Amino acid sequence: MSGRMTVHIIKLCVGADSLQDLIDWHVWQTDQRRRAGLDPRPVCDTRSTPKRKTEIVGVGSLYWVIKGMITVRQPIEDLWTITSEGGSSRCEIVLGRDYVPVMPRRHKPFQGWRYLTPTDAPPDVSTATGGADLPDGLREQLRELGAW
Repeated sequence: MSGRMTVHIIKLCVGADSLQDLIDWHVWQTDQRRRAGLDPRPVCDTRSTPKRKTEIVGVGSLYWVIKGMITVRQPIEDLWTITSEGGSSRCEIVLGRDYVPVMPRRHKPFQGWRYLTPTDAPPDVSTATGGADLPDGLREQLRELGAW
């Protein structure tokens, strides 16, 4: 694994108003997948399969944009290309069950998904430093504005 470059994916979480909405969706989805005899890990369906699979699987994360803010990431465990009987294909991004909060950052809407380099990804909340001396309200406003 050493020497392997890491690439993340960023995607809008359409239809979710909160992290809890995303978690609830994944609980329902994994239950449905289990009942159908499929791998019960949560997946994110998308039209195109990332070509940089070796830089993503096992080392990258899916960064979710919820209501215009990057707020959480999930480890990417696999990428599956699924081909229908009609010949069309789509990708299932297989996700880990960990939801890692990141420092909130505003992000404009876009279609599909995009690659996200580690240097452009917001840091995990647990590794962010500074601001301890700021009033709670100001710190939250700065996060909401994407300034921190």
